[in-house]
Amino acid sequence: MLHPKYRPDIDGLRAIAVASVVIYHAFPGVLPGGFIGVDIFFVISGYLISTILLQSQVAGDFSYRDFYARRIRRIFPALILVLLATLCFGWYMLLSDEFAQLGKQVTGGAAFFANFVFWADAGYFDSAAETKPLLHLWSLGIEEQFYIFWPVLLGVAWRRRWPMIRVILAIAVVSFLVNVLTIHPFRTAAFYSPASRFWELMVGGILACMRLKPAVPSRLRSHVQSVVGVGLLGLGLVMIRGDKAFPGWWALLPTLGAVSCIAAGPTGFLNKYLLSNRVMVWIGLISYPLYLWHWPLLAYARVLSDGLPSLPVRAGAVVASVVLAWLTYRFVERYTRTRTSPGLLRWLAGLGIALVVVGLVVFSGVLQPRHHDIRLQQISEAAADVGYYDDFKNYELGRHLLYQVGKGSRKSLLIGDSHVQQYGPRAEELARTVPDKANTIYFATQGSCPPIPGVYADANIGCAERRTAVLEFARSPEIDTVVIGGCWNCYFIAGGAPGYYFRDAAGAAHQFRGGDGMALAFDSLGQLLRELTGKGKKVFLLLDIPVAPDFEPKRLLEGSRLTSMKVSTTTPTLPIPQDQRELNDRLRQIGIASGVEVIDAVANLCTADGQCLRTMSDGAPAYKDAGHLRPKYTRSFATYMDRALLNDGGAAPKK
Repeated sequence: MLHPKYRPDIDGLRAIAVASVVIYHAFPGVLPGGFIGVDIFFVISGYLISTILLQSQVAGDFSYRDFYARRIRRIFPALILVLLATLCFGWYMLLSDEFAQLGKQVTGGAAFFANFVFWADAGYFDSAAETKPLLHLWSLGIEEQFYIFWPVLLGVAWRRRWPMIRVILAIAVVSFLVNVLTIHPFRTAAFYSPASRFWELMVGGILACMRLKPAVPSRLRSHVQSVVGVGLLGLGLVMIRGDKAFPGWWALLPTLGAVSCIAAGPTGFLNKYLLSNRVMVWIGLISYPLYLWHWPLLAYARVLSDGLPSLPVRAGAVVASVVLAWLTYRFVERYTRTRTSPGLLRWLAGLGIALVVVGLVVFSGVLQPRHHDIRLQQISEAAADVGYYDDFKNYELGRHLLYQVGKGSRKSLLIGDSHVQQYGPRAEELARTVPDKANTIYFATQGSCPPIPGVYADANIGCAERRTAVLEFARSPEIDTVVIGGCWNCYFIAGGAPGYYFRDAAGAAHQFRGGDGMALAFDSLGQLLRELTGKGKKVFLLLDIPVAPDFEPKRLLEGSRLTSMKVSTTTPTLPIPQDQRELNDRLRQIGIASGVEVIDAVANLCTADGQCLRTMSDGAPAYKDAGHLRPKYTRSFATYMDRALLNDGGAAPKK
């Protein structure tokens, strides 16, 4: 099987890609667009793999067996080593819920569907991305799915003499359209789905197809392509942010930049003097193991630090990842690439299958980590308690998905964010235990999306559109009872949530921080409550629960993950912060003035002197994390919600 001539400048391009990703993950403020390094990798892979396939088809020596054997020797050795090391260290330091999730990640990583694992887990209550040791393997899943799909399609197209460049271009266009059409309504899907990412590899494939016929040399064109390519990459690194609609149209910057660099060839000015530099080439040679090692080290550092690690710790993790990457390249990758015996392939494939099985065993809970005594298990169970909508049915409101439970003749609609969603288990419990009294209950929630007309946050794509549709549903005669709630503490304390603003009727933006946006938002909330009440609805304003870092169940842990741990039993309650108490008072006044009933969670969770529940009577945490009650608690104890969910408590007032 033919392979393209080695180009040091492509290794230099790999260096830009991996360095961007590592810097972004370790020092995100330094290079805000560093995550586009993954998109650069996609273009490089698409170009090289398509070149190999097309040249081999031309030469008539293509073999699926040889192709996949080389992929196994290229990918499996370093991947298996990193998976084993990550799993072993996870057993030593993680809690049960964390270790079980790691098992699922190992299975996804070893079986090359990690992107689907993280796509499925990307709900609001999923654990923080920064603490998932194998999150970065989502991109490897995309590439491997491309390696499975692309050789087969290309082989069919070649045998049937289809116009190759048109085939590749058609697939790229379809994939790009999927990307731009799904980025706003289905942002997670657009990020993780191969259907919305293959176009980036196809861009490289189009160039490979064009290069089947040698291009007429042009030094000027090569220099221009080189400068333009590096320039586009630089623009992407400084202009693209994590809160942009990415990939979307923004992904054109890194993909076109990368393909322009490759098209320039090794003689292009910046390709020759920058990308082919010895240091760049060396980084490019270790780029694959460096990408594999850096994220588990940073993720474990964050877990050990219980937050963002200090600058020296993050710098140390980067240095360690470079050292491990060089050792992996020198003693593992170079060894296995030169060995073509079937025995080695069988071993690598067998180890990959074994890791899939071990990951499933860990995920099932059969294999427990070192920290797994009964009290620690309670903490793990709280963190893993995320079944807020388990027994709900989907309800389609146009293009928007709501959740429904119960079959009562009266209908309750709960609108808000995750602080409304946390009461889903209580609605399920009422529908199960007193079905004759429970309303038909709809939950219309979206994380970080306040149910106040006019409030926006550019990072929360789709919030305003969904909120408009849901409020129209609330105004309709179909709904009898409306509950408006949210993480008011998230939006309206500490000077206001960064990035949130109020947009007035003239379109002017009033920032929460440093502006009058919060005052206008409070006025808008009051107007909404009065409007709904005026339409004959029974309306409730749901106040927020206490939120603070120390409500996080894992704050009950004492000791070190690296030595021994135990659970504190001395702090079953915590005081409610004063600014949260003052905010609740202000919201209560708005509710009373608007003629609605106020549901005060604090009155049920806290004593008169402001001490608020942290654990239940058996010592198990009442919270899932620092800001949400867990389903086990709300299911049985959030009885203060019942008057909004039962037909005898939520009846509309007589007019």
